[in-house]
Amino acid sequence: MTTYEELKRRGLIAQVTDEKLIQEMIDSGKATFYIGFDCTADSLTAGHFMALTLMKRLQMAGNKPIALIGGGTTMIGDPSGRTDMRKMLTREDIDHNAECFRKQMERFIEFGPGKAQMVNNADWLLSLNYVELLREVGACFSVNNMLRAECYKQRMEKGLSFFEFNYMIMQSYDFYYLFQHYGCNMQFGGDDQWSNMLGGTELIRKKLGKDAHAMTITLLTDSQGKKMGKTAGNAVWLDANKTTPFEFYQYWRNVGDADVVKCLKMLTFLPIEEIEAMEAWEGSQLNRAKEILAYELTTMVHGKEEADKAQESARALFSAGAASDMPTTELAADDFTDGALDIISLVVKAGLAPTRSEARRNVQQGGVTVDDEKVTDYTTTFPQDRFAGDGVVVRRGKKNFRKVVVK
Repeated sequence: MTTYEELKRRGLIAQVTDEKLIQEMIDSGKATFYIGFDCTADSLTAGHFMALTLMKRLQMAGNKPIALIGGGTTMIGDPSGRTDMRKMLTREDIDHNAECFRKQMERFIEFGPGKAQMVNNADWLLSLNYVELLREVGACFSVNNMLRAECYKQRMEKGLSFFEFNYMIMQSYDFYYLFQHYGCNMQFGGDDQWSNMLGGTELIRKKLGKDAHAMTITLLTDSQGKKMGKTAGNAVWLDANKTTPFEFYQYWRNVGDADVVKCLKMLTFLPIEEIEAMEAWEGSQLNRAKEILAYELTTMVHGKEEADKAQESARALFSAGAASDMPTTELAADDFTDGALDIISLVVKAGLAPTRSEARRNVQQGGVTVDDEKVTDYTTTFPQDRFAGDGVVVRRGKKNFRKVVVK
C-alpha cells in the first residue's frame, strides 16, 4: 500500500487538484508541502492534531514539510467558520505565540537542514507595499468569485469587513511566495479552507503559467478537527500547564462511540489493519479502543511516563473512585457566601458546566454527584470546611469530574 493510498484508507483526503500527480509526488517522496498555523493563542490545541500527524506521516515517507507560522495572517484573522471578527492581537502577542507553537511542533516533526522547515509569513507579508501587491496579484482575483466562496458566504449577512476580505489574498500569496522561494509544490488544509487554498493554486498558475505544478489537498474533517478539543466550553490544549496530561487523556478516553475508530485512523500511527479490525468491536471492546486512542495520543504529546500515569489514574478513578492526579479546581475564600457554596456555583466553578442554567438542569436531571452522592436539589449548599484537606469529587454524568479544594 502506497503512502497516498494509506491517507485515503485512513479517511484523511477530502478534495484534491491533479490527483494523479499528487499521488505520484507523495509516493515518491518528492512533495514539499506546507500547512499554515495562525497563532491566535500561546498553545496548539487538540484540534491541530490532524495537521501535525499528517506532517509527520508524510515526512516519514520522505516528503518535506513546511510549518508556516502565520505571524502575518494572524494580524488579519481568517473569517472561515466564524460569525464575528477575531480579536486583534499585538505583534508582541503574535511573536510570543509563534515561539510557543515552534516548541510544541518539534515534538512531532523533525526540523533541520534537508528536513522540515519552519517559516513565518510575517517575514514577507508585513513588508509588502499595498499598491505593489494590488498590481502584482490583485488582477488575478475576481471579486465575484471571492464572494461565492464558502468562507465568506456565512459572514455576509452579519457583515464582513474589508479587513477580513483580504485574508484569501494573503493566504494565496503565501503559497505563491513559498512556491517561488522554498520550492513548495503542495498545500494541505482543512476542508473549510478549500476556497482560500484554490486561490493560491490559481494565483501561481496565472502568474507562472499553467505548467507550474502547484497542488492543493484538503483534509476530510480538519474543519471538524478545529472543533475538537473543546469540552465544557474550554479548549483542550497541548500545553501541560493549560490541560494536564490526565485531562488530556480523559478527553480522548471520552470520545463518542461513533468517533473512536475514525480518530484512531486519522490521528494515530497504529497499523491501519489493526484499527480496521476494531470496527467490529462493541460494548466493553469500544471502551478498550478509547483507552488505546487516549494512551497513544497522550504518549505523543506528553511522553510515555505521563501517559502511563494518566491511564493508571483514570482506571483507579473508575474502579475505586479516586485518582492521585485528578484534575483539580482550587477555590478561594471569596468564592463562598457566608461560608458556604451552592451546588450550581460548585458545578460551574469546577468547569463542569458553562452556565448556571445548564448546571441547574444537570442537577435537576440527576446528573450531578458530590463524593458519589447524587444531588438533585439545586438549593443544596456545602460548608467551606467540606473542601478542606482532600476536598470533594464533583461529577457531571459518568465521565466528567473534578476534585475541588480550598487553597
